[in-house]
Amino acid sequence: MNAPVSPAETLRSTLAALLDGLPPKQAAQAVERLIANYRGATPTDAPILRDRADVAAYAAYRMPATFEAVRSALGAFAAAVPDWVPGSHVDAGGGTGAATWAVTDVWPGGRGVTVLDWAEPALALGKELAAANPDLRDASWQRSRIGAALTVESTDLVTVSYVLNELTEADRAALVDAAASAAQAVVIVEAGTPAGYARVIEARDRLIGAGFRVAAPCPHSAACPIVPGQDWCHFSARVSRSSLHRRIKGGSLAYEDEKFSYVAATRFPVAPAPSRIVRRPQIRKGQVLLDLCETEERLSRTTVTKRHGELYRAARDADWGDSWPPRTEQP
Repeated sequence: MNAPVSPAETLRSTLAALLDGLPPKQAAQAVERLIANYRGATPTDAPILRDRADVAAYAAYRMPATFEAVRSALGAFAAAVPDWVPGSHVDAGGGTGAATWAVTDVWPGGRGVTVLDWAEPALALGKELAAANPDLRDASWQRSRIGAALTVESTDLVTVSYVLNELTEADRAALVDAAASAAQAVVIVEAGTPAGYARVIEARDRLIGAGFRVAAPCPHSAACPIVPGQDWCHFSARVSRSSLHRRIKGGSLAYEDEKFSYVAATRFPVAPAPSRIVRRPQIRKGQVLLDLCETEERLSRTTVTKRHGELYRAARDADWGDSWPPRTEQP
């Protein structure tokens, strides 16, 4: 019997088929314009995705990276709430629904799913793509302005991925507040830049103020120990590059690393990591250097050497963003 195909594999093949139907020049021009818009510093009050050509280019170019970043954040969240599975999910500002695919990868199975976005072409294409994923075939795709006028129905999980950068400060606050009032758990993902991290911290503070506990990446719900302006918290997810990626960026590698910042918070008890690896581990002869964010609301560096035995072997296998020590090593 053949092994079941993962959502990640299904999404890649579905997007490849979509890309095959796009005129290469039109796709490249649409992607270049979208990149310029997304990198702009001024929030927009109109949908960035205007028509099917825009949406198809965006989906082929950005959905794999969004999927991998959200899946990574959800994986860390799931480790902190091992006995919890969302029975319903709202993806606010979800566009073509990359986050919904990530949720089905972390928690397989059917559930009530609603995608809210103000760009009708994105919703239409997202619904079309979701037909390839059995867990999303009954999802609801609803046009909704994301901001002060947003209403979110009661749900277990709300995801907000790569949306806050498009909004004014007031609309960002309204979106986070709407998510907090409706959900048992909220996961927010932004670009792994200083500005993206600042938006995540702003959202994190609002969620804590609304009574949420941080489940990931932070090992606590106190203030972030990073000094604003000196550093920022972000992580990395590896993304398989499509031919469109290579054509736009002029690269030959089969992958790229998507940098992202995130917060996952809940209204119910959680078991966050005792510490989190916040930089790529440095492997040297006989030792591994780990930069950690710790429960004591501080950043530290620890050195794991061969004399630590199994822990040393675990450190050599550890990755940026992992819980430390590994949960199997925790007492």
